[in-house]
Amino acid sequence: METILDLGDYTFPAVLKNSLKKFAERQALSLVGGKTVTYAEMGARAAQISQFLLALGLKPYCKIAIFGTGRPEWGQSYFAIVNTGMIAVPLLPDFSETEVEAILKHCEVDGLIVEDRLWQKIKGLDENILPKVVIKLDDLSLIKGDSTIRIEAERQNFSAEENAQFAIDFFSKYEVREEDTASIIYTSGTTGRSKGVELTHRNLVWTAVQGQTMHRVNKMDRCLSFLPLSHVYEFTIGFTMQVMNGSCVYYLGKPPVVSALLPAFLKVQPTIICSVPLIMEKIYKNKVLPAFSKNKFVKMIYRIRPFQILLHRVAGSQLKKTFGGHVVFFGIGGAKMDTAVEKFLKDAKFPYAIGYGLTESSPLLAGSGPRITLPGTIGPVMEGVDLRILDPDPKTGIGEVVARGRNIMKGYYKAPDLTAASFTTKNDSCGEGFLKTGDLGTLKKKKGLVRLSLKGRSKNMILGPSGENIYPEDIEFVLNQHPLVSESLVVEDDAGLVALVQVDEEKLEEEAKNRLAKMAGEFARDIAYQKEAILSEIQYFVNSKVNKNSRVGKVRKVEKFEKTASQKIKRYLYDLRSKVTGKKNK
Repeated sequence: METILDLGDYTFPAVLKNSLKKFAERQALSLVGGKTVTYAEMGARAAQISQFLLALGLKPYCKIAIFGTGRPEWGQSYFAIVNTGMIAVPLLPDFSETEVEAILKHCEVDGLIVEDRLWQKIKGLDENILPKVVIKLDDLSLIKGDSTIRIEAERQNFSAEENAQFAIDFFSKYEVREEDTASIIYTSGTTGRSKGVELTHRNLVWTAVQGQTMHRVNKMDRCLSFLPLSHVYEFTIGFTMQVMNGSCVYYLGKPPVVSALLPAFLKVQPTIICSVPLIMEKIYKNKVLPAFSKNKFVKMIYRIRPFQILLHRVAGSQLKKTFGGHVVFFGIGGAKMDTAVEKFLKDAKFPYAIGYGLTESSPLLAGSGPRITLPGTIGPVMEGVDLRILDPDPKTGIGEVVARGRNIMKGYYKAPDLTAASFTTKNDSCGEGFLKTGDLGTLKKKKGLVRLSLKGRSKNMILGPSGENIYPEDIEFVLNQHPLVSESLVVEDDAGLVALVQVDEEKLEEEAKNRLAKMAGEFARDIAYQKEAILSEIQYFVNSKVNKNSRVGKVRKVEKFEKTASQKIKRYLYDLRSKVTGKKNK
């Protein structure tokens, strides 16, 4: 476990120097099934990329965007940028051409390192929009810039000690301070407005150091990475914390679909995995639950709690094998976790962990390591973070979660008014200087620890006709328990609450056919009629399980929800009270 005593200061040059001294010959980065880069090779290549950028006319405080998927060159390029005092601008791979154009203009980016397949998406941008230097991430060849300048060949004939010292000597020439901006991260968010979150070296490195209080990483760990490195959750936990401790990070190199993930788990046999709730929720709903209803006997005993725990334990053993058999930390973050899935994982003794935070907090604020998870709660506040509940309801204790600590952003880039509005003032109940997260929650003692529990987004809360608070996330949790519902969203229209549901089309078709086969005459109608009847039953299902204020008046089917990189549904697109977006939900 690396600490500030090992690093000296909270900067990325300090992280790289410490790792080069301790882990030079160890494996650092690799594509699954590809060549592995050692720590010494990673450091030397980062130094060479820096030399390349400087030769092309870039210098400290220049802003360099990285537009690519997870691969060894991404991390090497990041160190090359920030270790010489430049600023990295990570772009999410699923950003559209329009979004990239807006960011390049707003941030006034000086250079761009872009993966070839993503370059094809944006190469048609106006020449004046693209920065003066564009480099291909795949092989670090020059796309735009002084064509007489090329990056040097990799230092293959040097020892690990020589490569490590080469990188240490090169980067030691540049002064980088803890308060310097390391990254400006633009998020697609769920509100429709992309903001540039300015994070310092101290913000990111301090969070990686403190994150070890939840789970310790060591040089024997293997981390399988398949989330975007431009997302601060994956970057801080799945990259910075790993490199800081000498772990080896393997990149999937493909979209994280089941057909690519399963072979990778078996090949890498990772000890650490960072994921979003959706992946585990799909496994539970499509693989685990059906196994417990495959015959009448299993279905019957599954209702008895002791047998349910036993069956969960057996399923958990198989689940561990699916993930390679060696996982000790399965981190889940980025969105709220289904409590039913959590209860299964807890029964199964599966080593899952829960984390909570925001891009603005680099990202961790609270969380539970595998040993102390408690379904339905996030867990204790991370050491060093001051987390409070702003204006809690006297009856429920629910209020807005606010935070203060070394991991809180410098501010929103070129948006002082927006920055000021995101922090509490001296007139607020908790005092000034706390980041307003926009999340509603409570802090209560459970199982011997004060734990954070989330209720939903303050902006999502719906005020009922009698003034009662309605939390759509609670209704969605119930909806998602229905066997045919894959995902759901509860919104308002002029008449009341509406449930938008994405259903499992194969299961819906099969259920409709089964019903049609059992009926005769006028009651049979057709497949379409049966499907509509099933949607009505989904409405009855949810309304029978929620309080009267939370009952939905309609259920509408959505083909597919549009999402952010962390797999949160973009709620703003589905506001039925908006004339612009109403057509999406027909």
